[in-house]
Parts: sequence; C-alpha cells; structure tokens
Amino acid sequence: MAERLTARRFLALLTDDFAELPHPHREDGPDGPLRWQGYDAARARAAERTGESESVVCGTGRVDGTPAVLLAFEFGFLGGSLGRATGDRLEAAYAHARAHQLPVVPLVATGGSRMQEGMLALTQLQRVARQSALTRAAGLPQIAVVRDPTTGGGWATLGAGADVVLALPGAQVGFAGSRVRPRDADPAAYTAEAQVAAGSADAVVAPGELRRTLGRWLRLLTGPSGVPAPVPEPLGARDLPATGREAVRRARDPRRPRARAYLDAYFTERAALSGDRCGGTDPEGMLCGFGTHAGRTVAYAAQTGAATRPAGYRTAARLIGLADRLGIPVLTLIDTPGAANGAEAERQGAGAAIAAVFAAVASARTPVTSLVIGEGGSGGALALAAPGNTWATPDSYFSVIGPEAAAAILKRPPDQAGATADQLRLRPQDLAELGVIRTGDQVFPGTGDRRSGARP
Repeated sequence: MAERLTARRFLALLTDDFAELPHPHREDGPDGPLRWQGYDAARARAAERTGESESVVCGTGRVDGTPAVLLAFEFGFLGGSLGRATGDRLEAAYAHARAHQLPVVPLVATGGSRMQEGMLALTQLQRVARQSALTRAAGLPQIAVVRDPTTGGGWATLGAGADVVLALPGAQVGFAGSRVRPRDADPAAYTAEAQVAAGSADAVVAPGELRRTLGRWLRLLTGPSGVPAPVPEPLGARDLPATGREAVRRARDPRRPRARAYLDAYFTERAALSGDRCGGTDPEGMLCGFGTHAGRTVAYAAQTGAATRPAGYRTAARLIGLADRLGIPVLTLIDTPGAANGAEAERQGAGAAIAAVFAAVASARTPVTSLVIGEGGSGGALALAAPGNTWATPDSYFSVIGPEAAAAILKRPPDQAGATADQLRLRPQDLAELGVIRTGDQVFPGTGDRRSGARP
C-alpha cells in the first residue's frame, strides 16, 4: 500500500512555493442540502482532524521550475469526497488556470461523491468534466497524479480524464471502491500497476521521483512551437539498394538500427505515453511520447519493427491528437511488416484502430514529419505517414504489400518473392521517383538539407 500523505505534505513534496487560491464560500443550511443528520458534526470533526475546511486544496506553484495550478485532495476530510463546495473550489481553480494559461495538475485521492449531499454531490462530476473540457479546448495540458485511494467519479473525471496519468506505487485505483465491488473481485485489478498494464495510466512513479517526472512532463507539454520536426539522421546504410530484393533484405536485417536507437539519437530527454485508454498497450510494437530536440518539444510515435497491434495504433492516435491540441509538432517513425492480422487483432478492432491513426494524421493542424526507417508494410505503415512530408532511409522499403504476400496472391511460387519485390518498385529511389516520399539526404546522401527537411 502506498504511503498516504496529507494534501499539504503532498504539495510540499512537489513544490516549494505553493500559494493557495481564494475560493468561494458556500453557506448551507443545517446539515447540508439534504438535512442529513450529523453531517455538520462530521464536517467539523474532519476540519479539526485535518486542518482543512474542505476535501480539496487548490493553488499555484512551480513544479521543478514550471508553474501550474495544483488541485490536491485531502483524503482525511470525509474520504476526499466531492461535494458542492468541492466543486466550487475546483471550478474556480480551473478558471484561474485558463485565465493565466497554466497547466492543471490534479493530485487525486478520493473515494468518490459525498453521500450526505446525494445527487447534488454526484452532479459535481459534470461540473468537473465541463471545466476539464473548457481547459482542454483552451490548449492547456492536464497531468493527473493518482494517489491512494483514487476511486469512483474522481478517478473517472479528474484522474482517467487527464492527458497524462501518473500513479503512486501500490495505490488503489479504479472506478469501484473496495466496499462496493464484487466480493470475488481480484484486488490486484484495482491497483496503479494494473491500470498502467491496462492502458488507463501512463506510468507508476515513486514519490521520490515524482517532482522530477512531473516537472519533465510539464516542461514538455507547455512548449508548443508549430515548427515541423526536423528529419532524423539516418543511422544505418547510406548507399541505395540496387534491387528491390536487396531493399527488403536490408530492412529486415536484425542489425539495422531500430526505433529506440533513433529516439536515443534524436532526443536529449523524453517521456513515454503509454496505453490506448481502451484497455490495451502495445509496448512491443509502438513507442509514443514527447521529447526535447534542439531545445524544442517534439511528439513521437515510433513503430519498432514488429507487427503493430490495435492498441498501438490507438495509442498513436491519442498521441497525435494530444500533440495537435497543444500545438506540438509530431515525428513518426515507420517500421512494421504490417498491422497484426490474427483473429485476436480483429476482435480488438484492428480496422477501427488503423482508421483512427489515418484520421489523426489527416486532420492534424500541427506539422507531422515521417521517416521510414525499416519495413513499410502496407496500410499498417502508411497510416503513420504524413502526406507530402514522408522521408525514407536507404535501408528501408515501402510497399503496397510484402513481396511474399504479393507472390502468394499472384499464385507465384515462394521463390518468386524476390522478383516480385523488384516489380513492386519499393526501393527508396523508386518511391522518390513515384512521388511517394520526399528526396533529400535521407534518400540521396549529400543532395538535401537534412536540418530543414528541404527538397534538394
């Protein structure tokens, strides 16, 4: 079980200059709107025990140098439950964030809505959702830290609804609290670690690392530029393949540099975005996140050379959508033999997931730069390619279909796959001639401006 800190202690863990915001004062009749007997006494005891007058403390502070609005829940005050006064404070804090163009950091520890205020408490979730939506529309990031416990509507709005979700180790996290879930439910499913594995949270972060990690995310997500991401340097072969079959052989060479090598060379620091928020992750097929290149933030979605699963495509679509909203340029690295095509991938919605990436790239207002670094297998690769701004390295290929599958469809024997590769015109120089990719140093060394991505 994660250590349970008070709201003030948790704020002190993250910032040295926290300043509480003024908040509305609500006058209720005796025992609140439902006249719940003993409610006033319960609030008085909670205030005496915690030193707080409500279940949330809202204010501003710098996290590792970046200013933000922080919303810290006090679980000791009636279980961190949301009531009307809680909603008042949250609404005012979100409004302050928009007025001053500050990111919002919910530090969530709550059991849900306050029973003593009935449906009036539950409807505070609608207020929170509205404020979050307005803040999202204003182009401001929201990074949640879910503490122990984070359940009910607080998880379903302030927590899971954030752009990035960080969680404390061992924290109880889930929509159903411990007293209302089925008796035979596996408690391991309601943990921070389980939420990361299910794609509903991005990372588990130890308390001692939280200030640095949260600070990195805030720096990365508050640095829009609108300038296209420069094309990465090719890390492998520099000469062009003589034949189509040679291009395929190079792209499939296990010694060829893969996505992680390109990301390491391109970024000075980066933070990973994980999960599709639909129950899945694809760490073996797709790497997504934000990083710093030449002092600017760039978002990345990088295929790793494996067949990409539906969760990988949905995570990439999530990444591109977030970068677009925040005005951050995107770099995609294309390297897959194709989308995963097994029965399980179909059950997980492969077509819809790929469609989501096509739509995200097509509708993005922020610039998208694409580089084919290995295999470019059919639509599963094309989904990540930016029309008019796709490049290719000399040890890559891009094809309507893999040569083996093409030969099979044409009813050719397997030993004709190489000849079929030649016919498909899938080499980088063929693609440039066909106008599928841009020409420059990534295709013809020494003929273009790699830094600007300009044509020769």
